[in-house]
Amino acid sequence: MPVSVRPDPSSPWRFCVAPMLDWTDRHCRYFLRQISRHARLYTEMVTTGAILHGDRERHLRFDAAEHPLALQLGGSDADALARCAEIGEQFGYDEINLNCGCPSDRVQGGGFGACLMHEPAQVAAAVRAMRAATARPVTVKHRIGVDDSDEYDFMRRFVDAIANAGCEVFIVHARKAWLKGLSPKENREIPPLRYEAVYRLKQEFPQLTIVLNGGVRSLDACTTHLAQVDGVMLGREVYENPYVLADVDARLFGDEHPVASRDEILARMQDYAAQQLAGGGTALNHITRHILGLYRNQPGGRAFRRVLSERATRPGSDATLLAAAREAMDALPSPAAA
Repeated sequence: MPVSVRPDPSSPWRFCVAPMLDWTDRHCRYFLRQISRHARLYTEMVTTGAILHGDRERHLRFDAAEHPLALQLGGSDADALARCAEIGEQFGYDEINLNCGCPSDRVQGGGFGACLMHEPAQVAAAVRAMRAATARPVTVKHRIGVDDSDEYDFMRRFVDAIANAGCEVFIVHARKAWLKGLSPKENREIPPLRYEAVYRLKQEFPQLTIVLNGGVRSLDACTTHLAQVDGVMLGREVYENPYVLADVDARLFGDEHPVASRDEILARMQDYAAQQLAGGGTALNHITRHILGLYRNQPGGRAFRRVLSERATRPGSDATLLAAAREAMDALPSPAAA
C-alpha cells in the first residue's frame, strides 16, 4: 500500500533491538552495544511489582555504555506505572515503554500485556500518568489485534486513544495475538504477518513515530520497511546472529565509523567478564550465553559455541574461557562453518 507521508530518516527509533524476556538482560545489551553505536536497546519486560517491591537494583541497573536504552514496563495500574516511570528516569533510562503486546498466561493473569488492547481508556490513563511522572518519552508496544478483534479499526481506535493521551511513538508487532490456545513462541510465528496494517497506520497518523516489529530477518528487509515507517525492530535474528548489527550504523544511520571485528568484540567481552566476575554475584555463563552466536557462519563457529556451552558452568572457569573458545576455532584440522 503506498503511503502519502515520508517516514523520518533521522528518527532515534530507526533501528531497535526488541525486548526479549530472559534474553535482553544487561550482559546481552552490553555485548550488543559493542557492535552498534546507534541501535536502540530495550530491557526485558520488568513488572511494576518487581520494581516497587523487589530488588530494584538488580532489575534496573545497567552500564552507561548501553545508551540509548529503554526500560520496558509490564503493568496496568496507572499509579504504579507512573511511579516506575519516575524511577526509570532516576536510573537514567532514555525511554519508558509500556508492554501491550505480550500474550503469555502469566501476563494475562496480571491483567496486562496484550489484553490491554481491549482497554484503550485504561492504557490512555496510564500513559497520561506516566508522562506526568517523567520527562522521558513514554512509548507503547502492541500487536495489530487480539483474538477475533483483529480488524484494522480495532488497532486504529487503540492507537488513537493512546495518541490523544500524549504518546507519540508506537512499536507495532505486525501479528495479532491469540490469548488462548497458543504459546508465546507460537504467537511469534503462527498468526500471519500483516505489514500493510502497520504501513496504513503510519499513513493515517503521519505525526506519530511508527516502528514495525515482527518477522524482520535482514537489513535488506529493514530498508524496504523504512520506506513506509519510521523504524524497525529486530529480535531473535539479532540474538542468534548478533554480528548483523555490524552494518546497521553505516547502512541505516549513515555513520561510517570503523566497526569492531568479531575478535575485538570478544576481547572486550573477556575484559567485561573479568570485571563482572571480580565484582561477585555474576556467573560466567550469565555472560557467555549471549555471545554464542558471535561467530555464526564463520569457520570454527561450532567449536566456539561448544567450548562456551560445555565449560562456562564448570567450577573454576573464568573469563579466559572466551579466549580458549576462540583458540578452539583455529585448532580444528579443517574449516567447520557454524
